[in-house]
Amino acid sequence: MIYNFDELIDRSHSNSVKYDLRQHFFGTDQVIPLWVADMDFATPSCIRKAVIERAEHEIYGYSIKPQGYFKSIKNWLKIRHNWQIPENSICFSPGVVPGLAVSILAFTNPGDKIIVQTPVYFPFFTSILDNEREMIINPLKETEGYYQMDLDDLRSKIDSKTKMILLSSPHNPVGRVWKKEELEELVQICIENKILIISDEIHADLVYKSHQHLPIASLSEEAKQQTITFMAPTKTFNMAGLSTSFAIIENQEIRDKYNYALNAFHLNNGNLFGNVATEAAYNLGANWLDQMLDYTSRNIDFAQEYLATNLPQIKFVKPEGTYLLWINFKSLQLEDKALTEFLIHKARIGLNAGTVFGENGSGFMRMNVACPRSLLEKALNQLNVVIKELVG
Repeated sequence: MIYNFDELIDRSHSNSVKYDLRQHFFGTDQVIPLWVADMDFATPSCIRKAVIERAEHEIYGYSIKPQGYFKSIKNWLKIRHNWQIPENSICFSPGVVPGLAVSILAFTNPGDKIIVQTPVYFPFFTSILDNEREMIINPLKETEGYYQMDLDDLRSKIDSKTKMILLSSPHNPVGRVWKKEELEELVQICIENKILIISDEIHADLVYKSHQHLPIASLSEEAKQQTITFMAPTKTFNMAGLSTSFAIIENQEIRDKYNYALNAFHLNNGNLFGNVATEAAYNLGANWLDQMLDYTSRNIDFAQEYLATNLPQIKFVKPEGTYLLWINFKSLQLEDKALTEFLIHKARIGLNAGTVFGENGSGFMRMNVACPRSLLEKALNQLNVVIKELVG
């Protein structure tokens, strides 16, 4: 089946965060929304069909996860990521961010230190600070837009109160797909210092050709015993509204403690349609995903070529994974607040301000290109006009 990713779908008045909260976040609904990290593509028909079929049953009562749910996850991880896991290592989470918060509460105490590698997905910050833990910032090193881990800096900041690291892999927002050597060195540091690795791998399936996502827990027996991995079909198949995710925890002691904390908040049941959608996505969605990645890859190429031709002072390094561009606007010499206002009220595009991902996001903006090409082109054309007016 050939899927149409050029289709323009009206998401206004559908209670979409991305569209219906534009007035709230940008002060106007007259911006092209390229911010929230969900897609403007139709959720795969195989998922919609499975959900509709289940919805036609007369009762939506308490439900369990069938054997097929666990089998679909195991098969997906084996085929897509060469990662073989035991079924009992699969634990539920209502979402990756709730899973992070549960892990923080289960495995650390108020005042403990937790490491983040900025610029990084901003709910990492609130998950730590809102739970009265201390955040330790280990900034990524940037060389001409390409980011690497600064593991020397990491070593220098570890002390006896450092209990956990939140890893973004593939990295949001800079788009890195971490190499085996980088991950292995990080694992070794964490093992030596008894630091639990909480790995957010929600973008694991969104990786482009010539790159390969490596689940950090799959690297070695030691890594497996030191890691909680969070994954989900929601980002991959554009079904985030179903709020369903899972954790892979092969260390039984850690798994028991995680499940105890999850159960204490009565978050362990999940939702009926999330279970159905997960199974359908992993059993039937591979072809859709391959076509979607090809389309978003060409969107990324289009954006890069457009900027190189029309606005060479605005640059980004092509992401190795995710459908997010980390764009450098520093050449405009605008303060961050002024840059945001300029993009909203002049270019009329809604992006994520780089500073929300950390101080070293200053001068950057995050753009979501998982949208029809015509929408992306319209946004870039609007940007082109106003920047040329600004710089003369």
